[in-house]
Amino acid sequence: MGAFICAFFVAALIAPWLFKLLGRNAFGLLALVPAGAFVYSVLSVPGQTPRTQDVHWLPALGMSLVLRMDALSWLMSLLVTGVGALVFVYCMRYFERGDPTLGNFAAKFTAFAGMMYGLVLADELLTMFIFWEGTTVFSYLLVGHNAARRAARRAALQALLITTAGGLAMLIGMIILQTVAGTGRISMIVSLGYPGLTVHGPPGVIITAIVLILIGAVSKSALLPFHFWLPGAMAAPTPVSAYLHAAAMVKAGIYLVLRLAPGFAATPGWLPLLLILGVTTVLVGGYQALKQFDLKSILAYGTVSQLGILTVISAFGTPDTTKAALAMLLSHSLFKCVLFLATGIIDHHAGTRDIRKLSGFGRACPTLTVATVIAAASMAGIPLLYGFIAKEALYSTLLSTGTKESIMALIGLVAGSVLTLAYAWRFVTGAFAVKPGVARIAPAHPGALLLAAPLILAAAIVVLGLNPAPFEALFATVVHSDYHLALWHGIEPALGLSALTIALGVALCVFSKQVAVFQSAAAGEWNFTRGYRRTIELLEDFAAFVTARTQRGSLPFYQAVIYLVALGALGVTLLANDTWPESIRVADSWQQVLLAAVMIPAAIAACVAQKRFAAVVIVGITGYGMVAFFAFQGAPDLALTQVLVESITLVVFVLVLRRLPRRIGSPGSRATPAIRLLIGAAFGVLTMVLTAVAMGARSATPISQKWGELAYEGGHGKNIVNVALVDMRAWDTMGELSVVVVAAIGISSLIFVRSREGTLERMSTRRPHGVARIATVAEPTPSQDVRRNAWLLAGRTLAPGNRSIILEVVVRLIFHLMLVFSVYLLFAGHNLPGGGFAAGLVAGLALIARYLAGGRFELAEAVRIDAGILMGAGMLTTGLTALGGMLWGDAILESAYWQADVPILGHLSFGTSTIFDIGVYLVVIGLMIDILRAIGVEVDVHQEQDEARLAESLATTGIGAGARRRIPALLGRIDDFDVDDTEKGGSL
Repeated sequence: MGAFICAFFVAALIAPWLFKLLGRNAFGLLALVPAGAFVYSVLSVPGQTPRTQDVHWLPALGMSLVLRMDALSWLMSLLVTGVGALVFVYCMRYFERGDPTLGNFAAKFTAFAGMMYGLVLADELLTMFIFWEGTTVFSYLLVGHNAARRAARRAALQALLITTAGGLAMLIGMIILQTVAGTGRISMIVSLGYPGLTVHGPPGVIITAIVLILIGAVSKSALLPFHFWLPGAMAAPTPVSAYLHAAAMVKAGIYLVLRLAPGFAATPGWLPLLLILGVTTVLVGGYQALKQFDLKSILAYGTVSQLGILTVISAFGTPDTTKAALAMLLSHSLFKCVLFLATGIIDHHAGTRDIRKLSGFGRACPTLTVATVIAAASMAGIPLLYGFIAKEALYSTLLSTGTKESIMALIGLVAGSVLTLAYAWRFVTGAFAVKPGVARIAPAHPGALLLAAPLILAAAIVVLGLNPAPFEALFATVVHSDYHLALWHGIEPALGLSALTIALGVALCVFSKQVAVFQSAAAGEWNFTRGYRRTIELLEDFAAFVTARTQRGSLPFYQAVIYLVALGALGVTLLANDTWPESIRVADSWQQVLLAAVMIPAAIAACVAQKRFAAVVIVGITGYGMVAFFAFQGAPDLALTQVLVESITLVVFVLVLRRLPRRIGSPGSRATPAIRLLIGAAFGVLTMVLTAVAMGARSATPISQKWGELAYEGGHGKNIVNVALVDMRAWDTMGELSVVVVAAIGISSLIFVRSREGTLERMSTRRPHGVARIATVAEPTPSQDVRRNAWLLAGRTLAPGNRSIILEVVVRLIFHLMLVFSVYLLFAGHNLPGGGFAAGLVAGLALIARYLAGGRFELAEAVRIDAGILMGAGMLTTGLTALGGMLWGDAILESAYWQADVPILGHLSFGTSTIFDIGVYLVVIGLMIDILRAIGVEVDVHQEQDEARLAESLATTGIGAGARRRIPALLGRIDDFDVDDTEKGGSL
């Protein structure tokens, strides 16, 4: 099971390359993945003992990835994989040749199917939640696939917000339920059920958890008041709509209700909540479907109505109603997929889905018409089809239940079924009938691949309608019910209700014009979509209100708010503390006192410095003071990392300062220097006291005392810091790497105005000219010896005033040595100071030196790989190493080690944690390249463009070349200009 889940995501990764090679025919190869999973499911019919697969995730915390295939998940997996395979085949001819977005679309579609497949197999709450939210994310991407359409973007965001909000509520409920039950296994929790769980926790807590989980289910399955996101999601391509409605996403909530109902149907609030929401959704959805003119909208609101039916019948949790719910679930998936795929073919051929513009398609494509009429008749509950058998089961089981809740539900479902027949008729006549005064559709020949899926599913509807026995045996393994699915049960009340439904439905069809007049005249109807948009607008207005009063553009104000809140919160906590240290040790050695004597005056000097560069250098003194502190404390690894970080920070500051005034402007805050000094001093003192109290309050033996032993015996390394990063605390490192990548993307996106895609501009792709006449870049001139080799490749591209031969020579000599040294640090870091992080910083410093010496073209010559690719490769390496722990060990991120005596090299040992460290190395190098590209190269480009525009402007005014050569100095003078006298609050 786990292998097939992984197969979906592997296929998603390679999908773009497949489409580059095969075009739209690549959908056929991708269809093999769900088809293979379908065959596996068919061959894995569960018996009395379900199939399970337990993959250890974090054994120490009792967390595992548990997959379980019982009869319910087996049926759902058949729908997910079988319908998915047919929809992929349909896509082979639905989309046009040469569409450049197909690879991206197919990757998301395949991953979406994989998420749904994992969801129905998951038997652990948090595992299910991961797949649950995965379907939300990929449905958002699929609905908004056509990003050029505003309606698609809006619909995708609407679906994302609603289902994510419901999912967060469900997550809270899952955590509560798992805490109370003492296990996350869904099958075990359901076996305990309610009131069985009350032994483990208070009833109120359990009820709250179940209600929160149900909020997630009803939002996912588009019940009121969340139903409006589903019709909006029709902005997605038709194959997505077919899969979304038939086998994925909206069925997830129904599946969760079916999964929990046997154990929790007796929970107070369960049945009333689901019945009220379900019956209301049935009626509202059916009523709205009769108002629509778009074929997909008719089906969308019809799905809303039928999801209400499925929710109501699933909520009771009795054996009979559960069997009826399963039959209805299967029936709905079959006919709804046929109807959506048929809609896609109609739209593909006729160019419209508006039933007012369609005429004669039934004669134009009779084969498709027959399949669609079968599906619509099954949806309406017409005899001889599987939909009729499912509807009969629904009526019979509710009648046999005999409670007032079941009678109320039955009345609502009969009314909803009447509406179902009416909008089924509206769909069929609107799509295929001949309409007077409307031009007829020309004969259509969709082709075998487009027709295959609708015809296969329509045939299944007929076959199961005539012989429901195959799935009858399956349903018997889910629930031991006395009710049997059959086409004929004799004369009974359910048959009478079916006849009444058909009669009333036919009456609605006959009087459809009168119904339309009534609907158009009805007033006071609440538009849920408008309510959602109004809510979002109010939220945005409130956010703007708060932002206008807090985001004042004053950094001192923001700092003051942060410090004051911290003073209040931490100060109250400190005052409430009753454990104070008996003594405080000021220093451990005279070296610490000496360092403090240097660092404290430097910090004060940084606060009073008037020039930005001076302030940066003074701040650097405090940073290098920490380097000495770590060295004196016996932490060479920390000292090495600190000196590298401090050096890079200084360079970054200098690069940024190029676009800022040299002098520090007057702050815009109203607070006087004395008040700012008081706040800063109070925060510093509080931090010191809090640290002393926290260290003095320690009562347990710190785990750090065992780290040396753990690093050497468990991690096979002597460098405790590096072993902790890549082995003992590798989870933290993975999280930190993710934050680094996200931060790099975010910061770069603020600097790259249009797009950050592409590689650095090299000399071979564009000779620098134009701006060469200003100052930054220069072309070789006759006065220069162009035959002489430059120390750096791009050295001659710099203007003479910006070029340093000494720097070029030094960089030429040390660049490769620094790269070799970085590799040494990478592999030596397990036992000596170093590691992937420090090694990446050294490589980054080498690239910085190359850029400072030769400019942006020199950096482009040194860097041939995009920063994003490097960071992605690093994250992929760490992720695969983490997953590899389950291959060579028992848990994710478990390390394996090998050692052997190698000729010449001697005794060598190697661990998988080194591969993890290589991933860290790649991420850090990618980050450094991204920083250089963002605040180095991009700032250079902007500055050259500014100078070029200024030179052009001066040239048009007749200013001579000599004046134009002084433009950089002129711009520097402008940077020095302070406007404190004219604009209170800062410098230009």
